[in-house]
Amino acid sequence: MSLQLKSLNITDPFWSNYRELVRTEMIPYQWNVLNDTANITIEKERNDDTIPSEKSHAIENFKIAAGLKQGNHYGWVFQDSDVYKWLEAVAYSLSIQYDPDLKELADGVIDLIALAQEEDGYLNTYFTIEEPERRFKQLAESHELYCAGHFIEAAVAYYESTQSEKALTIACRLADCIDNHFGKGEHQIQGYDGHEEIELALTKLYSSTGEQRYLKLSRYFLYERGTDLTFFARQKTEDAGTKPVVEGMSHRQLQYYQAHQPVLEQETAEGHAVRLVYLCAAMADAARLAEDTPMLEACRRLWANIVNKRMYITGGIGSTVDGEAFTQDYDLPNDTMYCETCASIGLIFFAFNMLKNEARAEYADVLERALYNTAIAGMALDGKHFFYVNPLEVDPGSSRNDPGKSHVKVTRPDWFGCACCPPNLARLLTSLHKYVYTAGPEQNTIYTHLFITSTAKLEMDEHKVQIEQTSDLPWGGHISMVTRTEQPTTFNLAIRVPYWAERYTLLLNGHPIQAEMNNGYIHINRMWENDDTIEFVLPMEIKEYAAHPLVRADIGKVAIGRGPLIYCVEEADNGNHLHLVRLNVKQDYEYTFNPELLGGIGSIHAEVEKRNIEPEWENVLYASRAPETYTPTQLRFIPYYCWANRHSGEMRVWLTKA
Repeated sequence: MSLQLKSLNITDPFWSNYRELVRTEMIPYQWNVLNDTANITIEKERNDDTIPSEKSHAIENFKIAAGLKQGNHYGWVFQDSDVYKWLEAVAYSLSIQYDPDLKELADGVIDLIALAQEEDGYLNTYFTIEEPERRFKQLAESHELYCAGHFIEAAVAYYESTQSEKALTIACRLADCIDNHFGKGEHQIQGYDGHEEIELALTKLYSSTGEQRYLKLSRYFLYERGTDLTFFARQKTEDAGTKPVVEGMSHRQLQYYQAHQPVLEQETAEGHAVRLVYLCAAMADAARLAEDTPMLEACRRLWANIVNKRMYITGGIGSTVDGEAFTQDYDLPNDTMYCETCASIGLIFFAFNMLKNEARAEYADVLERALYNTAIAGMALDGKHFFYVNPLEVDPGSSRNDPGKSHVKVTRPDWFGCACCPPNLARLLTSLHKYVYTAGPEQNTIYTHLFITSTAKLEMDEHKVQIEQTSDLPWGGHISMVTRTEQPTTFNLAIRVPYWAERYTLLLNGHPIQAEMNNGYIHINRMWENDDTIEFVLPMEIKEYAAHPLVRADIGKVAIGRGPLIYCVEEADNGNHLHLVRLNVKQDYEYTFNPELLGGIGSIHAEVEKRNIEPEWENVLYASRAPETYTPTQLRFIPYYCWANRHSGEMRVWLTKA
């Protein structure tokens, strides 16, 4: 008996809007950016003169590498990945709504990539154009395997969506080239890339092609990492190049690259946050495919450290701009953090691959938290402005005047010199259908991870089943699931009880039922008939969340949440000096839905107090007898994801509690 999820079609109003925004606005907009035809300002993600920000030049780089034009490479050494992530988003978008013009455009890009690929399968425009003699010789900085991984992921997605093998053929040639160059053979490189990504891509290529060499190569890179602490240093010494491949990385310690220990020995999330979660996502996938229990145990340890000690309430990760990195347990500053959009997307990848190993609600809870908060906060409501960094506290004056906060933007820029986040978000949103359900690990169980209005098509042996899910999230808590079957079919439907719901109501065909709870999922194992209806009702209570006492930035403060959404306060609604606001000991809240505000949102209102700045403070900085008076005021909270869509101003997630 084998239950398989064959397809899923999302019709959810909230998420369909985002996916349509990607298709109609984001993908064309990014195409213009990649071709340098968009009339935009490209900003540096922080004050750093080494960041290239005049243009993208990404498509032009491929034309030069292909011999179609003359010129030099422009942009980061990993600029190719912007094109690959765009292509992956296109692939998923074509699976949602077929567009022959978009398909033709994508095929043209794939043809261009094929022309840029070298005879032995190598593919990287920077090294082909500028320094072919340095191929694979500066792996700490070069991002060669990182870029290769993103193309492989795009190629697999394109094949799955269109059944066209054009991109997949290029990807296999590229993977074969890497397989020839890396390993423990006499003339092979015994090392790995500084930025993880190839490891995850190879597991996907294996799953698509069934070629065992690709899984073996992924596991080689994973197990080789951190075993030779001199590898990067030796490459730097032996390389004949006269300049760094990437400026400003020579001082990075091995922890930055997660190369300080073998991966099975790493206990804490260290270094560059995106690299760490890409590594963990690959480890989780390889553990599942190879039935590698020690690798899965390592994933569990790193997961626990991230979510229990190093993750923001919004699902953001990365506590410092220096290295875009983790720092230490409970160090979660709100106004200097990094919380890169890509890092939360990588955390979603990690969570989902853990779910495929073991269905535990904690993984889906974090996936949901990151998705509804930090991930979609990375894009403006128009689909054409983006955040690289997602702060939990903003003061425009500090962002302008404090060099240590130059990365904390108060409005979303058009584009970035390092443009990894916008196309990464596009590929996440267009692939969202993959995250709603998984089948197994028990073969007769379908796990419901996300509550999104959709229709899932399943097959069990030769029986076809549909599950029609209707959800009010994120504004309401009513979920219904209706089965459509040609004949009675027995399977186990498992439904997650989210962390934010302390109770629930469960009805089958209008009658209350008792169901077994296991690892945060309700299990309903029965013979399902046509039109069987599950009603699952979750209370949408407004909650005050407190942080662990060792999170110094949040002591004496609370954050407000409702359902999967974390809320914030903005200057646009509440005036400035938001740090002077104080919630009452017994605070009441009122929820209202505002169809005209920010595209239609649920907002929360509260009667609070705001400290006055009394006349006695005029020309006084410190006082031994400080006056302290408060004035009642109305406070409006909006969902965190939609802040900074009106005008520049202050914003805060954590507020002082009396």
